[in-house]
Amino acid sequence: MEGDAPTGLAGPVREAFAPGGVLSRAADQFRPRSGQTEMALAVARTIEAGGALVVEAGTGVGKTFSYLVPALLSGERVLLSTATKTLQDQLFGRDLPRLAQALGLPVRTALLKGRGSYLCLQRLELARQESAPVALGRPGGAAALPDRASVRALARIEQWAQSTATGDLAELPGLDERSPLIPLVTSTRENCLGSQCPKFRQCHVNLARREALAADVVVINHHLFFADLAVRESGMAELLPTVRVAIFDEAHQLNETGVQFLGRQLGTAQVLDLARDLLAAGLQLARGLADWQGVAAALERTARDLRLTVGRHAPGARLRWVDEAPAGIDAGQWRDGLEQLRQACDGAMAALDTVSELAPDFVRLHERAAELGARARSFAGPCDPGAVRWVDVGAQLRLTESPLDIAQAVKDKLLKAGAGEGEPQPRESQTRAWIFTSATLGDDARLSWFTEPCGLDEAQVLRVGSPFDYAAQATLYVPRDLARPNEPEHSEQVAAMAADAAARLGGRTMVLTTTLRALRSIGDSLQRRFEGSGQLEILVQGQWPKRRLIERFREGAAAGRPGCVLVASASFWEGVDVPGDALQLVVIDKLPFPPPGDPLVEARAQRLQTQGRSPFNDYFVPEAAVALKQGAGRLIRRESDLGMLVVCDTRLATMGYGRRLLAALPPMRRLASREEFGAALEALTRASTTDSAVT
Repeated sequence: MEGDAPTGLAGPVREAFAPGGVLSRAADQFRPRSGQTEMALAVARTIEAGGALVVEAGTGVGKTFSYLVPALLSGERVLLSTATKTLQDQLFGRDLPRLAQALGLPVRTALLKGRGSYLCLQRLELARQESAPVALGRPGGAAALPDRASVRALARIEQWAQSTATGDLAELPGLDERSPLIPLVTSTRENCLGSQCPKFRQCHVNLARREALAADVVVINHHLFFADLAVRESGMAELLPTVRVAIFDEAHQLNETGVQFLGRQLGTAQVLDLARDLLAAGLQLARGLADWQGVAAALERTARDLRLTVGRHAPGARLRWVDEAPAGIDAGQWRDGLEQLRQACDGAMAALDTVSELAPDFVRLHERAAELGARARSFAGPCDPGAVRWVDVGAQLRLTESPLDIAQAVKDKLLKAGAGEGEPQPRESQTRAWIFTSATLGDDARLSWFTEPCGLDEAQVLRVGSPFDYAAQATLYVPRDLARPNEPEHSEQVAAMAADAAARLGGRTMVLTTTLRALRSIGDSLQRRFEGSGQLEILVQGQWPKRRLIERFREGAAAGRPGCVLVASASFWEGVDVPGDALQLVVIDKLPFPPPGDPLVEARAQRLQTQGRSPFNDYFVPEAAVALKQGAGRLIRRESDLGMLVVCDTRLATMGYGRRLLAALPPMRRLASREEFGAALEALTRASTTDSAVT
């Protein structure tokens, strides 16, 4: 058949997706979808011919099976990368085993995460020693646990450590991902002792890497992939050359993830961590051989002084840095702060030189001090051409120099020769297959929002539409009577409209905001409105862990509890799956344009301007279109879902670029007035009541 993969992979793939095929036995409620089969055949052709394929697969296509089936049937060694640990766990624990069994393939799979996901037995031992003073009611050392609750939590981790085979902290029930214990019982690239570690033979990180090297399919995440490209730390340097098929799901996050790793960073928190670890190792292993308290105090002082040069800023502020110093900071004080930090690192290295033969801990601490000193020296000099610098301000500072995108790195380290720079060139490298897929990759035929910054201009591009009947399942309303988004009363009006609608629906509402300020304003307003009423429970991002918020929201009004409204920003715009009646109304406060004052955004816009292009049309509008699609994608997750999207920004209906943004959204039925909006709410309420009665 024309267009099929030349050596026959298309036949088995097509059979797998046919009615009565293996997928009908592997997947609950499987139904053949032409788009899913089309994507699977395109993946099969790319696997056999090599090259790069970019696929935008709309919600409901079933893209996971579309790439897994041809990848497994090909018999090739596969690297599978996702954006989140949650999807990693789902692929490894559910989708891959189920498919391999259905296809009758003896596939060996492995899950590989960053070292921060695994229990470090050596760090656990140190934390146990440091917890003893607290448990006995005595003051602890520099890294002692903060309170008795932490000591009890550490005891739970110790008990679990006796039985876990993988050391993956995701397996430990009830461990909050924000727990302050996690940094104390996991390692980083900076503090890992490597082969000199006393626990090296039992190390969970090394065990995971060995299993990955022996597996047919290895599931990783984008952070791990780019960390390896940047510093060759994750074990991928040995793994990638042996892989013929690399698949990136949730690929829309690749560029922003990549730029985090392909530049350089220096954080005052890193300096404080070095001071803490140096003091603990010095007092424990070489007490009296150096002035450990003085050396650690010097490091802490320089970190604190550098933070003080920046002064007060709103939490999460990002300062432009185009001259000698970040905006608003005295250049002389800034230079002095970096120089003092470098000197403190030199002082730490000198002290560690005297004891380096006593323990491997001191060798690694010396390397950390040298690296931080080198970064301080680098940031005191000019920024690299084609990069941008900024400073993130919080309780600590983080200095960043970043490329504007990952295009050059992808071309040089991935696509140019099929293997990374400096890697051995395997015979099959010229035919390596690269698959990139997501539900949202752009708003034009070439998916240039994704392909351009990712260096994939010459990749094959396929767009597969969603199988959902959006015109029947969903409506879109743009209120015309709200304040403009930049007016102070806008958030209050959004909250009032969301409150009235949610009260009629009995919850079932998600409010997505574009800023943390709007998150707080709308969240506070809704909580005041329903406080003590017992009518609705208002869930606000940041007040609980993300996982707990989503679990409670999915429960809705079950077991006599009130319905829920979830107010969220940032990461909740994507990757949140709430099918069925639990979510029927998504409210977006304003169009999600990139913040123009952000240094990275500003630098990207300036680059387009120097190229004679329009920053607004070629950057700001495509960014808003993709983000809007992601937010809208929370609404309809199954063929039976019904819901409504409300975008509280009149510009969507009144500005010329609004037509382009509307075209990027699924083809929902438009509502023209408050009366139609009310009628649609009433229809949703009746449908929910009917469904509840049926179930």
